[in-house]
Amino acid sequence: MALAIFDLDETLINGDCASLWSEHMATLGWVDGESFIAKDHQLMALYAEGKLAMEDYMTFSLSPLVGRTPEEVAFVVEPFVEDVIEPIFFSDATRCLATHRQAGDRILIISASAHFLVSAIAERLKVEEVLAIDLHEEYGHYSGKTEGVLTYREGKVTRLHAWLEEQGESLDGAYFYSDSRNDLPLLQRVDKPHAVNPDAILREHAEREGWPILSWN
Repeated sequence: MALAIFDLDETLINGDCASLWSEHMATLGWVDGESFIAKDHQLMALYAEGKLAMEDYMTFSLSPLVGRTPEEVAFVVEPFVEDVIEPIFFSDATRCLATHRQAGDRILIISASAHFLVSAIAERLKVEEVLAIDLHEEYGHYSGKTEGVLTYREGKVTRLHAWLEEQGESLDGAYFYSDSRNDLPLLQRVDKPHAVNPDAILREHAEREGWPILSWN
């Protein structure tokens, strides 16, 4: 049994759940749609270029949640995942997940999106274990701040190693599937890295290293 690790956005799903959630918050009236979505697109463009300070994105994207309870947010996240996210699951991704399950592998999703989104999506994919950006709460309400190390770039490596120690697991024979240059720090640490619909930088690196390059639909 090996560990099979998956990035989420643009790897398991054909889109970015954080940006789609921003658009959904606009439909809910939680944000000013035009200005909020424009800012989201600006920040996500920096992410695609590997230039985003994730702390800046989280401060921005969590601002509409300040003062809301996790229960209030979860109430609207569930139909969001069903209506918006589930239709954009890559069929090839679900087949890959099934293959790892049949092999008895332990499956983990590790994502630079907020935990409340990633865990809800993982549940739809029947994946029980998740590492994502944890949110701080004050008196039972979201504060708009994050907790701990952010699961972004090298932070994914840090969080994963802490999880491995806690779980008594290792990276021996581990797989990692990702689309993004931002995940190179973790891709370089597993035995079986896979580039999924990779961006230009990741594709170049994968070709140079002889990593499998997968085109998922």
